[in-house]
Amino acid sequence: MRSIGLMLCQWADSDYHVEGADVVRAKADRVDWKRCIPFIILHLGCLAVIWVGFSWTALLVAAFLYAVRMFAVTAFYHRYLSHRSYRTSRVMQFLFAVLGNSSCQRGPIWWASVHRHHHKHSDEKADPHSPRMHGFLWSHIGWLTSEKNFPTDYSRVPDLAKFPELVFLNRFDQIVPLAYGALIWLGGWLMERFAPGLGTNGPQLFVWGFFISTVVLLHATFFINSLAHVLGSKRFETDDDSRNNFALALLTLGEGWHNNHHRFAHAARQGFYWWEIDISYYLLKIMSWFGLIWDLRAVPESVYAEARAQRQTNVRA
Repeated sequence: MRSIGLMLCQWADSDYHVEGADVVRAKADRVDWKRCIPFIILHLGCLAVIWVGFSWTALLVAAFLYAVRMFAVTAFYHRYLSHRSYRTSRVMQFLFAVLGNSSCQRGPIWWASVHRHHHKHSDEKADPHSPRMHGFLWSHIGWLTSEKNFPTDYSRVPDLAKFPELVFLNRFDQIVPLAYGALIWLGGWLMERFAPGLGTNGPQLFVWGFFISTVVLLHATFFINSLAHVLGSKRFETDDDSRNNFALALLTLGEGWHNNHHRFAHAARQGFYWWEIDISYYLLKIMSWFGLIWDLRAVPESVYAEARAQRQTNVRA
């Protein structure tokens, strides 16, 4: 019973560590089965579609919520919090942190801390999700089940740790996903009551909008850690195995241009050329027109010159 109580405390408060965060981070990498429970619940929840059935409304809502939350992960958790590729107001920072938190990818500060560490040690032994070092399955999802990777290392993100609202979201990172799920159910109930022609209800919209949409979102994001370091092309000779992958770019609204990103991580765009589709960047550009964000960092001309030189080298070879 004590272990169950400790587990529940940890789920409620991500900064709660009986042994201390430094002790936990020093542990060896291994699957911690209690960390697998949330992922098991999410995947089993998708099977409930057998009972709730299908409707076009539920499918469209799930697709819309996938796209909105993917944008929050790619454009805010990644490009803003992790790499500071543009600037925004404190209010917008908080609102996007809440939206990103609804993706069930933990708190904003934890996400940025892990990602900055990944770039510092990409495809080295210290990289928590390197296919080269740890294998494909571990890089895809296994690393998230390790207790070692659970605590937030606030020392890596002092620029974010100074905002108490972000620390709160990060510490109590289950509040937003639970509220998101409740709102989805409520939305389905309201549709059934006031717009029955839409053919959906609370349970159905919950299964599609929460479970199915979230599981697809999680694995699409995880593919950037795993598949984008295995399959694709390399424009730049980086020290890691990052690849550009067109299919992943479509699936993740632009994150698939991963080799570009690892060459210059601080650019607001990851599709460096007009033919490299980067939906997240297009939306960020539109937001900048309305003054919601500003100072989008561009790709330096020196990086484009390097790409041209590499292309000429490849042609001669």
